[in-house]
Amino acid sequence: MAITGRDFELEEKRLEEVLKLLDDKLAQMGDDIFEDESKFREFRKYTWENLRAMDPQELNQANAESEFEANKILMKQDYFKKLFRIKDNPYFASVIFEDEDKERFSVYLGLTYLKDDEYGNIIYDWRSPICSLFYDFEVGPCAYAAPGGPVKGNLIRKRQYKIENRKLISAFDNSVNINDELLQEVLATDSNDKMKNIVNTIQQEQNNVIRNVRDKTLIVSGIAGSGKTSVALHRIAFLLYKIKNLTSNNVLIFSPNQIFTEYISNVLPELGEDNTLQTTFNDYLSSSITEYKEVESFMDFIGKYYSEKVGNFDFIKYKQSDEIINDINLYIEDFIRKSRVIRDFIENKVYTIYKDEINDLLHNRYNTLPFFERVDVIAEKLSEANYRGSTKKKATYRKLIMENSSFTKDYKDIYAGFFTSPFCKIKARDEDIKKISSGKVIGYDDALLFVYMKGLLEGFPYERDIKQVVIDEAQDYSFLQYLIISKIFRNSNFTILGDVNQTINPYYKYESLDILANIFKQSKCISLTKTYRSSPEIIEFTNKILGLNHVCAIRKTESTPLIHRTDSKMLLEDINYLRNKYKSVAVITRDNKTSLRIYEQLKNVIPISILNSNTEEFNKELVVLPAYLAKGLEFDSVIVYSDKQSKYMKNEKNLLYVACTRAQHELIVYSGNKK
Repeated sequence: MAITGRDFELEEKRLEEVLKLLDDKLAQMGDDIFEDESKFREFRKYTWENLRAMDPQELNQANAESEFEANKILMKQDYFKKLFRIKDNPYFASVIFEDEDKERFSVYLGLTYLKDDEYGNIIYDWRSPICSLFYDFEVGPCAYAAPGGPVKGNLIRKRQYKIENRKLISAFDNSVNINDELLQEVLATDSNDKMKNIVNTIQQEQNNVIRNVRDKTLIVSGIAGSGKTSVALHRIAFLLYKIKNLTSNNVLIFSPNQIFTEYISNVLPELGEDNTLQTTFNDYLSSSITEYKEVESFMDFIGKYYSEKVGNFDFIKYKQSDEIINDINLYIEDFIRKSRVIRDFIENKVYTIYKDEINDLLHNRYNTLPFFERVDVIAEKLSEANYRGSTKKKATYRKLIMENSSFTKDYKDIYAGFFTSPFCKIKARDEDIKKISSGKVIGYDDALLFVYMKGLLEGFPYERDIKQVVIDEAQDYSFLQYLIISKIFRNSNFTILGDVNQTINPYYKYESLDILANIFKQSKCISLTKTYRSSPEIIEFTNKILGLNHVCAIRKTESTPLIHRTDSKMLLEDINYLRNKYKSVAVITRDNKTSLRIYEQLKNVIPISILNSNTEEFNKELVVLPAYLAKGLEFDSVIVYSDKQSKYMKNEKNLLYVACTRAQHELIVYSGNKK
């Protein structure tokens, strides 16, 4: 309920007071930072001029003091930037909390905190413990987790504010009810080129994910439009606030593609945090596989299926399956068991190395190590034994061991050998094996197995600096990929978010993401069941595509009927209709070929852009793209286009579901029945 009269006047007066305090704080900090920087430069100059006169102890002390002062200045500068970011919109909500002693506290929530020597806490950082009251409770009994233990009491009032350019536009008293006025106002706005923060409309089920620090791994299953990506980014911001010494460089996000990475790039900076490290699984594959010049991307792998006829579907499905993991394990165990040094050899015409001794070391003494790591350790030990502890001959001994053995370190040959071994369950075509052993490009499906095989033989790399890993669009990662990730980031915490209904991989699908708990121990599975993106009409239609009935639509809009088309000649007319009504329009097709065909037809008629797997930046005003690239994105209006040349098949309902659930306000669906 919007507040008026005296209450509104009091809030206006408070806002004026806070803005004055904020301006004064910024001015004072600006002066302090300038003075600190001047003193720091003078100190560095003094140290440099007296360098020769200092003994080592004095120099170490001077360097330590210099580093300490530099860090202080950086912290001040960082806080100054955060305050400057909120100078025109200092807070977005408040609560009145009464503790068990009947003492009342007014808590105003903002993107960062503001303290005053006289008045104490003026604004609380939204991530502070007491601010969880706003997100988790209705008016009435409540509690929050303080550092010293739970604090119980009563929530007397919850209020939200709309502040623009230092002016209070409106204020609402509400409960935690997700249908509150401000949330509906936010949902009704048009989408932007970049994802925005949702800090003023975080809902209780989302907040439970964001603030969870008890579980090492969170596996979050959320329906389309439930805010999974937003929740992940706000969770990162919370963890950076909550966990001591955790920095953005200790957090890694696995994104589905570069389009998505660019789309989410504004959220953390808006929340006052630096963007984290980001990668795609393809980046990892490309850096790990040096035996081929190029690694096929996941999007190209998927696009190939939807754009071309795949003649070896069953073989590719086998390579993507969970079953092949055990088959590869057995093959590599057999490879190691049969690998032997088959000849004695002499190094430098002096030292005789006996095969039985090496084989004993290889298969008994060092059998807990990955196989090729054993070879390295043995080579190092031989060098140390024969050259008075020196390892300078390690490379020589490694070469001699390999030259006198029955095995090779040619990973292409080892991998190709699997498909002619008794461990392979499906017969490979000669052309497929030839492509593996002598080709310059490795397919995505082969790349996953190739990297896993290399990891088994030489060990998986260990990323010790990464403390938190976030994986979005989790349904697009196979069980094997999670095995690999868990071995690389074996001491990291994980936040894994996805929706099995949005699976676009025709070769692999989970029944439930909960199965990942078999890999990631100390995990908790959570569901997000409410969708905030689309209108009720769109939700009802998309439910029917997959036979869903558990989706809860939150957006309240005036009824906008879904439009169905059979005549593709209406496309330009529909595009112009939507362009006149909304800020962003997407024409989503089944495959890249159709996107390219539409783009070529329209590029000289209207300003339209096209997205493909190599796109990094794009304008959402009018864009055409294949459905498998649309994951994670949203648009004000969407045309799901198909014609006789690009119909969705019966087994492609998930892809159609992805395409349709990108629409916020209006959806037009072409059935492809008439050309």
